[in-house]
Amino acid sequence: MDRPAAPLTSCVTQVARQDARPSCWKRALGYCFALACLVWVFHDIQLRPLLANITVHYWRFVAIAVTFDIVTYLLQGMRWSLLLASVGRLSSMRATRAIYAGLFVNELVPLRFGEVVRAFLVSRWLSVQFVSVLPSMIVERFLDGLWLAAGIALAATFVPLPRQLIRAGDALGGIVVLATFLFLWVVLRKAKNLEPKKGRDASGFARFASQCMRGLRDVGASHRMYLAALLSAGMLGCQILALWFIMLACQIGLPLWTSAVALLILRLGTTVPNAPANVGSFQFFSVLALRLFGVEKTVAVGFSIVYFIALTIPLWILGLLAIAGTGLSLATMRWRLPPSRGFSRLLT
Repeated sequence: MDRPAAPLTSCVTQVARQDARPSCWKRALGYCFALACLVWVFHDIQLRPLLANITVHYWRFVAIAVTFDIVTYLLQGMRWSLLLASVGRLSSMRATRAIYAGLFVNELVPLRFGEVVRAFLVSRWLSVQFVSVLPSMIVERFLDGLWLAAGIALAATFVPLPRQLIRAGDALGGIVVLATFLFLWVVLRKAKNLEPKKGRDASGFARFASQCMRGLRDVGASHRMYLAALLSAGMLGCQILALWFIMLACQIGLPLWTSAVALLILRLGTTVPNAPANVGSFQFFSVLALRLFGVEKTVAVGFSIVYFIALTIPLWILGLLAIAGTGLSLATMRWRLPPSRGFSRLLT
């Protein structure tokens, strides 16, 4: 069911009036970072040896890797469906479709605005307010960060990671600890204490924050939270296996545990949104991870390209099908999304 016409008109008016310059600066910084990463990756690489290393020796391993990658997003769909239970009933497959639609948008525009797209789709399907979907997505990021921080802490005890990565891991761990305390504070508070003040003091932001906290409390107090945490671990495991099978396809004979460390480095390095599809940072951290285990740089660069293409093409196909299945185009979503600074220009 579509939203009423009046809020939609208001949305369009607000988006049209907002200044896009801050968004342009963010986009420029993201592209500059991606360019710097690509310069480091390719500056000392000769073309002929590189082309010789962009080779798949075992296509069956690529097929297995793609399967594990798809299973990752199926598990994410199951997890999101569980976390959305307090808002409405949404099937795992439909949640997965929204996730793929968002991933497809992330391939086209920077700063991961696909997250906004998938939230919009689910709010539309469940006929609820956009803000009602956000708590489930916040919990998703919390669970991902929790497992990522735990994995990096474990890896650092066995592998001599670069000092910069250890510092980044420590920063992530501190953020996760703080987020855990805030999350528990919200969950343990009484519902009436999360209500906004009435009267003139009840600003729009106060109502927004109150609704988010009530949603977080509903999600965190549910027994489904434990199953969602297990599914998050399963997602990480599938991504590790996908990376390892791409290694095998490229005849890089490293053990499974090295792919776990490599994935953790890659995930940590691409945590901050930047260019579309994380181009640049994806190659940089893939190469950096393999170099830690003695892989020659040209071989590592060739692997990063194969890894990127092998997992991106299926994502494009499934994401495009997911967008088509919604019955909406990106141009339509541009005007139906909630107000977001400069967002309408990003989808043009």
